[in-house]
Amino acid sequence: MPRSVLDESQIHPAIRERIAGHHAAVVREVQAAAREHPVLVVGMAQNPFPRKARRLLDAAGVPYHYLSYGNYLGGWRRRNALKMWTGWPTFPMVFVRGTLIGGADDLGRLIASGELQRMLGAQ
Repeated sequence: MPRSVLDESQIHPAIRERIAGHHAAVVREVQAAAREHPVLVVGMAQNPFPRKARRLLDAAGVPYHYLSYGNYLGGWRRRNALKMWTGWPTFPMVFVRGTLIGGADDLGRLIASGELQRMLGAQ
């Protein structure tokens, strides 16, 4: 089911470029890392859920790359750009082979079911 996205015709032409370019460098950095690394965890300091995702991957013996953007006191604009890009509202954002699979709990379910290993081609 596709998520609801505001139709471009409902965005005033004067701000379309601004929306498209909102912290685009951060989005490009995450896109590149998701292409380069089979498993990517995007998180933030002080948030226990990115730490939980990393512990789950460590326990499963799955190598991953980690990117961190700010903490509760700063960096929210960059994180907001990532939320707008993915449509995922929380951190971490876990990517497997370039596909957003969700957060720490979603990752835990994939590990428990064996689906993560299937996605990774039984590394």
